[in-house]
Amino acid sequence: MSAAADPRIQQLRDRVRDVPDFPKPGILFRDLTPLMGDAATFRLTVDLLRERIARHEPELVVAIESRGFIFGAPVAAALGIGFVPVRKPGKLPHKTARRDYALEYGTDALEMHADAIVSGARVALVDDLLATGGTAGATIELVRELGGTVVVAAFVVELAFLEGRARLGAQSTESLIVY
Repeated sequence: MSAAADPRIQQLRDRVRDVPDFPKPGILFRDLTPLMGDAATFRLTVDLLRERIARHEPELVVAIESRGFIFGAPVAAALGIGFVPVRKPGKLPHKTARRDYALEYGTDALEMHADAIVSGARVALVDDLLATGGTAGATIELVRELGGTVVVAAFVVELAFLEGRARLGAQSTESLIVY
């Protein structure tokens, strides 16, 4: 069954709130707060991500601060594998690896503990939203730098018109809701 034909995806889509002109005029923000606030759709989201990720046989879930943690940690627990947080600079207490990446205006950076990925580890990246792919792309580069292989990148929502999927490279990309 295709994602478009899956009635479970429509249940999730029905819980996403559209917020016009946030964070600035002309932007339609896809708010996942109602989806997360409803126990049934939150659980369904975690279950669907787990289903999509499991077939890739990852050994770790890597999730991006902060909303990626909301989905990544329960998915890792459901899969029975470890969880690795990717954070903004200065938030992790141990030696870190860092990746700078370009934003529309300026740059940003992400860090991960330098010993979080064992060489050769199969990694699933989880985040709430795929837009331009800058943050996810930087995370994939960080995982590779530390010796891991991202076997799947999974998102709750993908804004396909921003073409972020193209920036992620050859690994499989899974998105539950696509706009």
